[in-house]
Amino acid sequence: MKPTGTDVAGLIARSAPAIRRRDAETLTTLMQEISGREPMTWGTIIGFGHAEYRYPTGRTGEMGLLSFAPRKAATTIYFVDGVDAYADELATLGPHTTGVGCLYIPDLEQVDLDLLRGILTRSLAWVEAGGGAGMQLTVLD
Repeated sequence: MKPTGTDVAGLIARSAPAIRRRDAETLTTLMQEISGREPMTWGTIIGFGHAEYRYPTGRTGEMGLLSFAPRKAATTIYFVDGVDAYADELATLGPHTTGVGCLYIPDLEQVDLDLLRGILTRSLAWVEAGGGAGMQLTVLD
């Protein structure tokens, strides 16, 4: 996926229900503070920074260093390094579900934002360090 250049504020404004808009505004501020980068759109995903990835199979692509999407059922936060590394923190985060590389939060006001900030900071450090076994990352900005 590549950055699409769609207006971030417009994407947030079109998000429904209203709780997604509120949570998207909060996450935009949080991820911008953590990353020191401006938000940009990747389709319906809001990302911060830009990296190329390469798997041992040769598959390549591009992604944001930190990213999320205000989906209808829940806000989805994407983790390039997966969520398993954060199992202890996630156990006390607050209401959420997970996938292999996704954290689904139905209401950001019900989670521990300081704990989430720590998780996102660790994930960003992993990405900026070039990834790990199974994925090579090159930060572009």
